[in-house]
Amino acid sequence: MLKRRTMITLLLILLAVIFFVVWLMWNEPRMLYHPDRTIDQTPDQVGLHYENINLTTSDGVNINGWFVPGENLAEDAHVTQFTVLFFHGNAGNISHRLEKIGIFRDLGVDTFIIDYRGYGRSEGQPNEQGTYHDAQAAYEYLTQQRKLAPRSIVAYGESLGCAIAADLASKVEVRGLVLEEGFSSTGDVGQGMFPFLPVRYLVRNKYNTVGKLPGIHIPLLIFHSREDTLIDFSHAQRLFAAANEPKEFVELHGGHNDAFEVSALTYRAALSKFFATLSL
Repeated sequence: MLKRRTMITLLLILLAVIFFVVWLMWNEPRMLYHPDRTIDQTPDQVGLHYENINLTTSDGVNINGWFVPGENLAEDAHVTQFTVLFFHGNAGNISHRLEKIGIFRDLGVDTFIIDYRGYGRSEGQPNEQGTYHDAQAAYEYLTQQRKLAPRSIVAYGESLGCAIAADLASKVEVRGLVLEEGFSSTGDVGQGMFPFLPVRYLVRNKYNTVGKLPGIHIPLLIFHSREDTLIDFSHAQRLFAAANEPKEFVELHGGHNDAFEVSALTYRAALSKFFATLSL
């Protein structure tokens, strides 16, 4: 009788695990990507000059982005003109990042921000390899069509975009890398959500940022808030520990999406210092 109950219990556990695996495979894209197709406003509506850019990726997907020039600096500023290649988070689209683009402009750097496939005016559906193709297309636009020197490009990632920026920096030459409110990997995030299940080994879109950093040898700046309730502070600590020098960790205050505003003075000062250091 006891053996029969044990077998039934094991069978129920097995069925529950199978159900979870199927559920996870079905829902993973919905949990990871939250695209918005509607462009709420364009840079010119908030006083920013911009160019609308359309690109085709190596796998044939048409994506959209904006190039926003920085404010002209005085000739005696002795600061190199950089272009921030900006990869946003997993929700919304490029029209929801105009405040941050405005900060970059005020600091005298250009910004090229793209919408991943499936976001905003970009075609297709997002997936890990697809977002890497999108990033590569954006980089090639800057270096091949705009003829920018790779050492004038700074890869900037926001949340999910940290994984995309780090992947790009591991493959091509850029001058620096900035990671804001990033995670070590989606497997680690999922494992934290379901600690008693092998989520780390089941996710298909792995975005293993922490695994890319040991192979990157450029200046790194990490922003993260202890008050971020979406991505735990420990993720940023793991990223920092895995990264090579030179690197800097700047702690912000505020939530996952607004820490750069809540800690505006700290955020701007750290970015300004970082760009100045890259100019040396």
